[in-house]
Amino acid sequence: MALFSNSIFQALIAGIFTWLCTLFGSSFVFLFKEVNDRFLAIMQGFAAGVMIAASFWSLLAPALEYAESSSSSLPAWLPVAVGFVVGGLFLRLLDYTVPHTHLSEDHGDSDNRKLSKTMMLFLAVTIHNIPEGLALGVAFAAAGVGNGGATLTGAIALAIGIGLQNIPEGSALSLPLYADGRTKRKAFQMGQLSAVVEPVSAVIGAAAVLVVQEILPYALAFAAGSMIFVVVEQLIPESQSSNHTDEATLALIGGFILMMILDVALG
Repeated sequence: MALFSNSIFQALIAGIFTWLCTLFGSSFVFLFKEVNDRFLAIMQGFAAGVMIAASFWSLLAPALEYAESSSSSLPAWLPVAVGFVVGGLFLRLLDYTVPHTHLSEDHGDSDNRKLSKTMMLFLAVTIHNIPEGLALGVAFAAAGVGNGGATLTGAIALAIGIGLQNIPEGSALSLPLYADGRTKRKAFQMGQLSAVVEPVSAVIGAAAVLVVQEILPYALAFAAGSMIFVVVEQLIPESQSSNHTDEATLALIGGFILMMILDVALG
């Protein structure tokens, strides 16, 4: 019971931290009038690098270790592969069923007249915050179980990495909302509300793993698959849609290295 409550509490605190990072980024709307394209491309590339590194070191590598140490007769790669694919399909299902559009407007439901463009942008960011929360919850639950490669410091590193990439994400939502006619206060509120799903999904992810520990390799890989889907489907295309592709690519490398150092050094 103590393990359950401790891991749930840690996941909740981590989710609140990443939400506060989004809130901080959203507050930029009170300081600036519009998104700087170069800054946005760099920070989206940085966020992509962070999430790619986190998907491996904080999620996939521990998933493989848990699968190898389990008593199951299945090969270690099978639950990890299944979880990874299901995570990607889960995000694809959300993308398909919930009307939304992206900043780059490269695809989405921009022709859907039932919702405004800004509301669909808000939904897109909210959808893609769900796997981040799940990843946090699963990572802290895995660290609490303690039978594989996941550690508490590694989970903390994941929270730091996600929090860092949430700062530009908050500003990337609130500033376009303001430019589209919302008041600064309304744009700020919508920007920070997009990340409220993170502490909620963090608690759900942690609780699910702790109740049924056998799903741990699947859950870790599921979180990784859903995060990689966000990277490939949103972050990289948007970072490369400006005239600052080289800076965005270098920022991706920098984000990857930073997250790798955080996870390996702390973990």
